[in-house]
Amino acid sequence: MGKKVKEDKKPPPDDVFDVVALESRQAGTVVLMLNSPEEEVQAKACEAIYKFVEKCDENRKQLLDLGAGDPLLQLMQSEDRLVRRNACMAMGSMTAQPDVRKYLRKKERSIPTFISLLAPEEDSVCHEFSALGLSNMATEFSSKSAIYENGGIEPLVKCLSSNDPDVQKNGIEALAQMMMDYQTRASIKDAEGLAPMLELLKSEFQIIQKLALLALDRASQDAENRAALRELEAMSRLIDFVAKPELNDLHVMAVMVLSNLLEDLESLEEVKETGGLKRLVALITDQTPPEEEPKGGKGEKKAGSRAAKKSAKDGKKGGSEPDKEDTPPGEAIIPTLPDVKMCAAKAIARSARNAENRKILHEQEAEKMLIHLLAHESTEVQTAAAQALAVMSENLMAKDSIREWDGMQPLIKLLNSENGDVKEGASLALANLTTSNSTNCHEVSNFSGTEILVNLLTDPREEAVANAACVLTNMATEEALRMEAQGKGVVTTLIEGLKSKNTTVQAKTSLCVAAFVCDSDSRAEFRNASGIENLVILLHSGNDEVRRNASWAITVCAVDEPTATEVCKLGGMEILQDIQVSGTRKNPFAEAALERLLDSNLSAKYALTGNLSSTNLIENGFYDAGQLRTGSKFMTIEDCCQQELNDKRAVLLVNAKAAPAAQQSSSQQEVEVKQESSKTSVSGKSSRTGRESKAASPPEDTCSPVKSRTQRDREEKQREEEMQAQLLKEAMSQGGRDNKPFELPTDPTLLKYIEEVTEKIQPITSVHEQVTTLARYVADKMGGPIEKGQLTNFSWELPIGQIKFELKSNVVPIGKIKTGIHIHRALLFKTLADQIAVPCTLTRGEYNRAWNEVMLPDSDPTPGAPKFPPRAFIVDLIHEPGHLMKSDTPEAITYRKL
Repeated sequence: MGKKVKEDKKPPPDDVFDVVALESRQAGTVVLMLNSPEEEVQAKACEAIYKFVEKCDENRKQLLDLGAGDPLLQLMQSEDRLVRRNACMAMGSMTAQPDVRKYLRKKERSIPTFISLLAPEEDSVCHEFSALGLSNMATEFSSKSAIYENGGIEPLVKCLSSNDPDVQKNGIEALAQMMMDYQTRASIKDAEGLAPMLELLKSEFQIIQKLALLALDRASQDAENRAALRELEAMSRLIDFVAKPELNDLHVMAVMVLSNLLEDLESLEEVKETGGLKRLVALITDQTPPEEEPKGGKGEKKAGSRAAKKSAKDGKKGGSEPDKEDTPPGEAIIPTLPDVKMCAAKAIARSARNAENRKILHEQEAEKMLIHLLAHESTEVQTAAAQALAVMSENLMAKDSIREWDGMQPLIKLLNSENGDVKEGASLALANLTTSNSTNCHEVSNFSGTEILVNLLTDPREEAVANAACVLTNMATEEALRMEAQGKGVVTTLIEGLKSKNTTVQAKTSLCVAAFVCDSDSRAEFRNASGIENLVILLHSGNDEVRRNASWAITVCAVDEPTATEVCKLGGMEILQDIQVSGTRKNPFAEAALERLLDSNLSAKYALTGNLSSTNLIENGFYDAGQLRTGSKFMTIEDCCQQELNDKRAVLLVNAKAAPAAQQSSSQQEVEVKQESSKTSVSGKSSRTGRESKAASPPEDTCSPVKSRTQRDREEKQREEEMQAQLLKEAMSQGGRDNKPFELPTDPTLLKYIEEVTEKIQPITSVHEQVTTLARYVADKMGGPIEKGQLTNFSWELPIGQIKFELKSNVVPIGKIKTGIHIHRALLFKTLADQIAVPCTLTRGEYNRAWNEVMLPDSDPTPGAPKFPPRAFIVDLIHEPGHLMKSDTPEAITYRKL
């Protein structure tokens, strides 16, 4: 054995403190150690703090309250490498706490300190936790701006190329947060950050791939970035990514990036040339991708990437190629997730918003994929596919292609879905498909879609109701389809849509009403179902489209007089007048509705405008209630008849009808009732006399007093029953008269006038002679000629007042007037002239003035004389009946004025 050598232990210098091993369990003590001048103590204190804050979020808040923020920030700039690293670890971890981030935002040196630790010469741990700190700080906008202004983008981009996956993860997460700001999105291309992001898609860690896709999604929202990504062949890489079934959790995000890229026409053209779009469609529809690729061998490689998972036995075969012949067709396809299909359909819809993009997508038969997705079991996929078809169908050729590829039937089937989004999407697609395409309209009918659409009008989903109304409006252009829908009750069903509070539903339904009430039967059905009232209410709408469509519907409805009268009764004419005088609500549709309303209700037109043209033919039921005052409501003839007798001017009625048979039958019923009552009274008397005679006769047996009392009670009861029966008959007859529909007063005298004029004046060949003869005829029936200056002495008011008193009504048939002036004669002349096809106008003036104007040729009847256009003449019906005055002469002007 060798000799033991003594170790030469030198004692520490006298001026150096002996090593003290401290154990502290208080966070405050460790925070104090951060201020130690010894770097070893600082490093250990930072390491202890890091371990402490990693435990929970409350520890981070506790250390912040103990004042650890400033020392840690200072130590992050320490010259000692270990101290910097440990301090960065501690502070980076603490930034996960919101109060810590709030504290750091107030420190201007915090962001630059984190960025300085991303320098290449720093340790990878510093890179990791500095990127983590910046990632957490970037959740607030002010911090995003600070990072950008301090040049933090390029260092973060360099982190993406690090060999440490933690550095990559924190770096890409920070950039993903940063690119929510438009400044960062615009600068990421200059910082050459797009290529590293694409490379991260090859990472072994799914979280890094997910964050890379998130960053690419936000970066691709910038047009310049999309152009740079096209140069980097991002489309092909993303489609390859989608082709990997093991990454199906990330396929949705990949398709979202593709959706942004496909927004550009250049991207679509590129993917069309490379065959990538067809590959994407095949992947989404779970079909085998096309083998023909422009680049040799690439297609087979992509197809193989979607091979099905092999069993354990097959997995033992090392590098041997899978035997395609042994695999049945379809088993090598792994279906993509429903969310991926939904995002793909939305990507197509987003790209198809551009007309050029729609054209390319149609050439690539994208509609086939969308039709295929309609049959998917997921309602989200069905909705997205239907919405995409709605956008695609704005292309004219796509409309026919969707029909030829059997896309109409699935859409109609989806209208019965219980999901509101599905019904909305399918109805929107059908609305676009049937626009200006009669073949598709018939296709909807062939698949029994008409009844489904009519039922959809009462669906609680308002958007679906509006779309269904659009489809039915498109179908109404075909008469056969319109009649079919009318037979399904579409006219009355549309009224529910008019009551909706949604302005879109109101507008679309009003337009649909206009398409279906174009015949008298449907108008009557609509009117009887109180549809007119709802249309009139919509005229008050503050929405321009609703007012326009409601006005158009009223224009169509007011073709016949009953409907026009109903509109006037409900105040529609006054509302249309208000719209026309408004500076903001005025529109040509309201003007057309008002004109149509007045043309169909000549009484209202004459009251409002005071003029009837030669094409406005007066018919039975016309009445002149006088000039309508501003702000007053136009009264119907029924209202005028029900008014109490007053001293105002009479309402002149034109009704050349014979007495209705209903009145005769009612009078006969009254006579019969009276006869029956008289018979009853007579029989009552005879029975009483019989009873009295019997009572006077002597009793036959001893029980006669009791017998006569019983008989009297029975006869008294019988008499009461007869009286009750008589009262019941009278009440029924009176109720029948009260429930009778309103009937206009008849005017047999006017009917006689028309017969005479038709017999004597109509056969005259000259219009000039017809006019003059008719004028003399009218003047003769209305009191004869009146000398000029003697009009005031012509008694006409008293006779008309007597007629009003006799009729107990303010309404006076025109034929009953025997002494009339301008307003009476002009009305009678116009009425008779219209019956014999003599065109003339009727114009109201002031102070009971009215006149008729006719157009007659002003030419010399001699042969060879020049021919001139017809000129307007005023017909004199007062002073010289039959005299024709040129409308612009002083004589005619005097005739029209007082």
